[in-house]
Amino acid sequence: MVRGAGPPLRLLLLLLLLLLLQLLALPAGRGNRTGPDSLYVSEYFSQSAQKLSFYSWYGNAKLFHFHVPEDTVLLRWLLQASRGKGPECTSMEITVHFRYGAPPVINPLGTRFPANATVRPSYNISITLSSAVQNATFVNITTPAAGDWFIAAHLPEAAGRIEVKGFSTPCPYMFQADMFVLRLTDMPVLEPGIAMSQTVVSPAKPLHVKVFVPKHAAGMRFELRSCMASKQKACALRVVLGSITLPQSFQRIITCTGNVNCSLTLDSPPWEKWLQIMVESLGAPNASVLVEMLASFTACRPGSTSSFLNFSSLNQSQTGPRPGSAGAAGSSTLSTREASRNASDKRSFCLQNQPIVREDLDVVSVRYRLLNGPSVPVNSLSPTLLLLNLNTGVDSGGSLVVSLLLNKTSVSLANGTVVACVSAASPVLSLNATQNCSTAFFQGYPLSVSTSSAEAMLIVLYPQTDDWFLSLQLICPKGQGECNAAEAKVTVFTYLTPCFNDCGPYGQCSLLRRHGYLYAGCSCKAGWGGWSCTDDTKAQSVGVQNLATLLLTLSNLMFLPAIAVAVYRYYLVEASVYTYTMFFSTFYHACDQPGVAVMCIMDYDTLQYCDFLGSVVSIWVTILCMSRVKKILKYVLFILGTLLIAMSLQLDRRGVWNMMGPCLFALIIMIAAWVYHGVKRRHCYPSSWKRWVFYLLPGITLAFIAISVYAFMETNENYYYTHSIWHVLVACSVAFLLPPRDKHKKPWAWSQKLTCRYQICQNDREELYAVT
Repeated sequence: MVRGAGPPLRLLLLLLLLLLLQLLALPAGRGNRTGPDSLYVSEYFSQSAQKLSFYSWYGNAKLFHFHVPEDTVLLRWLLQASRGKGPECTSMEITVHFRYGAPPVINPLGTRFPANATVRPSYNISITLSSAVQNATFVNITTPAAGDWFIAAHLPEAAGRIEVKGFSTPCPYMFQADMFVLRLTDMPVLEPGIAMSQTVVSPAKPLHVKVFVPKHAAGMRFELRSCMASKQKACALRVVLGSITLPQSFQRIITCTGNVNCSLTLDSPPWEKWLQIMVESLGAPNASVLVEMLASFTACRPGSTSSFLNFSSLNQSQTGPRPGSAGAAGSSTLSTREASRNASDKRSFCLQNQPIVREDLDVVSVRYRLLNGPSVPVNSLSPTLLLLNLNTGVDSGGSLVVSLLLNKTSVSLANGTVVACVSAASPVLSLNATQNCSTAFFQGYPLSVSTSSAEAMLIVLYPQTDDWFLSLQLICPKGQGECNAAEAKVTVFTYLTPCFNDCGPYGQCSLLRRHGYLYAGCSCKAGWGGWSCTDDTKAQSVGVQNLATLLLTLSNLMFLPAIAVAVYRYYLVEASVYTYTMFFSTFYHACDQPGVAVMCIMDYDTLQYCDFLGSVVSIWVTILCMSRVKKILKYVLFILGTLLIAMSLQLDRRGVWNMMGPCLFALIIMIAAWVYHGVKRRHCYPSSWKRWVFYLLPGITLAFIAISVYAFMETNENYYYTHSIWHVLVACSVAFLLPPRDKHKKPWAWSQKLTCRYQICQNDREELYAVT
């Protein structure tokens, strides 16, 4: 793989790449008995640029999905990164991950994965944006595997600061990936068992052939039978079997020199797939080499247990004679004979197929059900095989879970072990010989259960698109002879889920989408981290969670003094707004907490909307109340402003102008009203210095401190106490800023407000009696 950096324009880069591919698209080799030379075709694929984000969970990584066609011999990615030109844009390092078959499993934060999860580090590169505004990087892959390829890009770890939308302008970092492929239109096909002669023209133009691997192929043998170089020179060849897959590649390479036979044997080659073979000349540049190659396969005879026989027996049980009849007895005798015959022929089978049904439950959610029940028989003579179909193209965005449970009473040997292997593309058929969980081009995932450890689980994160196989076999430590008559019963549970364990109690499973491709990720809370929110390194304890909930909810009780002051001064509408704000802010924060300290009295979205609405309207009515405009105008502004604020929040709930707009407009009205009152009275308004010193200045100071804390100090770690301080400061500032009551109104006196006293009522009764 080659990388290079520079700031050329995108169009110029595309033209240069296309020109390069056209120069490479020259005749590469002439097949014997075939007329035309091999032709290369270049193709170009592109996806729209995406704005990168700082990484805090998998949803921050931007995913690009490409499909590499068959017979591709060269793959080149053009990775383009750019940033804005503002002063807020600094040097930045972009990390790009690559993977074949499924989205890359990444861990930029260094958190722990769940237990029993398989983790293979993704292949990644770094792109640095320093002084240059743009950066172009090339990644080349020769003989790439055909199918789905994924690229994920992200910025470094997020700082954790809570940004108020509109207060600061973040620097835009953009990333785009373009793919160029060079493929052969007429790649020669190597027929199994038939020798084929081909010519390698020069080292710069290797020979590409392909062979189809049939189903139930236990092994493959590739032979280079003869080699004849021009100019009477010795042959020197390099043969590469297989394609490159990332993050790991299992290509098999052999070097052949001289005229001697050269061969390579592959165990468990990928079933029902084209296997690409590349032959390179290591000799002189202008010397052509004539080679003869042969491919042969070893067949694997599967056992008689199949879904067809199970459906046949199910059919017979539904349409056949009733129990107790002669037909039923004959059927029972037939099934007994068939079972005995299957047991006698078990030695001649290399595997025992178990029928399994795929049940699609939801998006990236599949359950596999065994037709013969949850338990499968496992012996030592041949492996028991289960096929897990994950080749639909939409299954690679979840987690494959395989769980094994051994029935201890079914194993006659106390020290016997059931060894299992989960692999893609082809099964492992030699568990009893080497116990090596690997195929020709894939490193599988081993499992084992025994009487001492009867349970085992495997979690495959983002399984690649392919047919997956689960192989099980009984192994005895003293040799297979003592296991010949033994049989174990193993209960198998397999399913595909978007998020393992639904991200636990401290996480939320989110479905992400990129151009129709769906994949899942976990967003963690309360300090928990990891792929499935199982890393408790920075987790908050239950006590801290309860403290956070109490601070965020009980801090809203500081609105009670403001409500009392408003009621005392006859500002009943303002008091109603403060009560509304206090109520919904309290229960919104009670519902917003993660983990166990949470209580929701209604829908979360409704609580959030009402909290935001109450907060903005409280500021609106407070400033209008300070302006001392006429009552009819004040109430009209109350209603009209509240309706406009409600509309604005519906459009963009977190926009900073939802709060700043009403504040500025209300301040303009207040200043205009104060200037009017000052001109009319010919002195400063408010006129009392005590009003300025003991009420207005403290209230304005508290309001400015609250805005500063809200806009510049809140982070994910300190949110529960900084936001509580915001509640306290805002509520206290409202109590200071509310103006005094009108002079013509007297304070609340409940005895004076009663319309009937004892003496008056007694006189009324006397008058009534008199009239009567």
